Amino acid sequence: MAINDVLQRRGLSHGKAAGQLGINQPKVSVLSKYKLDGFSVERLMRFLTSLNQDIEIVMRDKPRTHGTGRILVTAA
Repeated sequence: MAINDVLQRRGLSHGKAAGQLGINQPKVSVLSKYKLDGFSVERLMRFLTSLNQDIEIVMRDKPRTHGTGRILVTAA
């Protein structure tokens, strides 16, 4: 979602986005449809950093109110 938001805000065509991300245009088209099979989390993070986005991962003890640990992703 963050990748598509950045691409949309910048008004990049799929062709220009492909050049910036280092992938071909059909893969940008697949990303724009949120079909993420075949894209690792590491690769998606690399796309974000190539778009000059910082990624911050924070680990902390879970609150006692939650039964198990959880993963929370927030776009600032």
